[in-house]
Amino acid sequence: MNNTTLKKISEILGLSISTISRALKDHPDISAKTKQRVVELATTLDYEPNANAINLRTSNSKLFGLIVPSISNWFYNAFIASVEEDSRRNGYSLMILQSGDDPSIEINNLKLCRQNRITGLFVCISPETTNIEPFLKLKEMDIPVIFFDKVPDDARCNKVCVADALSATMAANELISKKKKKIAGLFGNPHLLITQKRLEAFRKTIHEKSGAAQLIIDYAPSTEDAESKTIELLKEKPDAIFCMSDEILIGVMKAIQRKGLSIPKDLGVITISNGAAPKLYFPEITYVETSGHKLGKMAYSSMMACLGGSTFIQDLTIESILVEGGSL
Repeated sequence: MNNTTLKKISEILGLSISTISRALKDHPDISAKTKQRVVELATTLDYEPNANAINLRTSNSKLFGLIVPSISNWFYNAFIASVEEDSRRNGYSLMILQSGDDPSIEINNLKLCRQNRITGLFVCISPETTNIEPFLKLKEMDIPVIFFDKVPDDARCNKVCVADALSATMAANELISKKKKKIAGLFGNPHLLITQKRLEAFRKTIHEKSGAAQLIIDYAPSTEDAESKTIELLKEKPDAIFCMSDEILIGVMKAIQRKGLSIPKDLGVITISNGAAPKLYFPEITYVETSGHKLGKMAYSSMMACLGGSTFIQDLTIESILVEGGSL
């Protein structure tokens, strides 16, 4: 830890602490010769300004908080990288905290954000979060909150999401175009708005455009659940499986491989994905892209609009595109 202080520099140079401070800030009242002496010594001693003290004086930490379920998730990893890149480019730092989808950890993370006097917060809420008032209190303190991906169903919140309904509709249309007749759909936590939107759109599209198709729906909140649920679903011999997310896809593919089945010969697979997981398999999995990178860009733009004085509540979505592999 750097223990060098303004006091130590002032003692060595025989100058007052206020003179040292003004010299380091390039104040016009300080001579060029004095500034040079101060800066040279500060550099030699690796002096760094006390960031916390500066934050207290300016009331702007230039620090964003970001709460995410897990940084190991490909989608969130891409989102974090995108937000960090834009933050750094604009002179901000990013404090990344994981909730593990645990509301109690989420609240503790929120407390840490307040203690560190964050300038704004990006948050993906846990499936069990029902009370968002602690987040709204940040807004009362003029700290913008941007909810992303898994967001509350509340009109008071700024949200950026992937096009959940459209993504599921695009996947359903692709299954219909491939003449699939017995379709299994595996979805995430049923309490989440993202799951509800994707399920509703998927089911509606299949029923309206392919009345003869049989649809089997189940839920798999984790990769492990997806694997075990797929083992059971395969007993009903579906000709295609729709996966709501990358986590579900990984569990589905593990079950299919355990059973020694071939894609697309024995059954087809399609997923909604950030794009990395589908490329791990051969043939590559057909997917509807929902980009964490693009979502991060949109979230950052929304944050900067809020910091710029915008009071409009935004509910934004990024576009989705179909990427064909060889799995259907």
